[in-house]
Amino acid sequence: MTQMEKPGKGQRLRRWLRTEARSWVVMLVLLTVARTSFANHYQAPSGSMEDTLMPGDRVVVDMTAYGVRVPFTDVVVVPRAEPRRGEVVIFKSPRDGTRLIKRVVAVGGDEVMLRDGHLRINGKALAEPGAEDIERFPEHVAALNLDAGGGPDIASLRIPQGQVLVLGDHRGNSADGRFFGLVPSHALYARAVGVYYRRGEGLVWKRL
Repeated sequence: MTQMEKPGKGQRLRRWLRTEARSWVVMLVLLTVARTSFANHYQAPSGSMEDTLMPGDRVVVDMTAYGVRVPFTDVVVVPRAEPRRGEVVIFKSPRDGTRLIKRVVAVGGDEVMLRDGHLRINGKALAEPGAEDIERFPEHVAALNLDAGGGPDIASLRIPQGQVLVLGDHRGNSADGRFFGLVPSHALYARAVGVYYRRGEGLVWKRL
């Protein structure tokens, strides 16, 4: 290559910038895909899950808990675990598509009764005598807020297979499955893992 044919500094700079730009674009796409498909965070918008979640809490969520999805879609390509009683989950409201965070209290085959905000699953009360504001699931504990009462009762309900009942822990202040009905298991797209930031406390770690 002759002196006349060698690229000038301006050309070399533009070529380097194009290469760097491509690298950054690829990295950003990969990060976006990872965030969409594997892990993300969610901000509690209201007090419907008090005292477990407070308004403004920032929550780490596992996007793969119930299956790995095609990025930006609801298509599951790798099915994983079924939702379990007591898990706090993220899903779209069957009524208007709003993203909600609630607790799965019953799964397919369960018989549910709810009175004055207190659950009975398959005939067994979840709250222990003397601790009416605490409900114990097999692997999770719900700290209830009953300062607004218990909200609508459920006389008796058998959950069909493939469906779940979700409720807020603030039983008298939660627009949940009592209002919009059951949620298909496949519609749950993330499981809440823990709170990592709370107003007034800053960075915290409260496992859910």
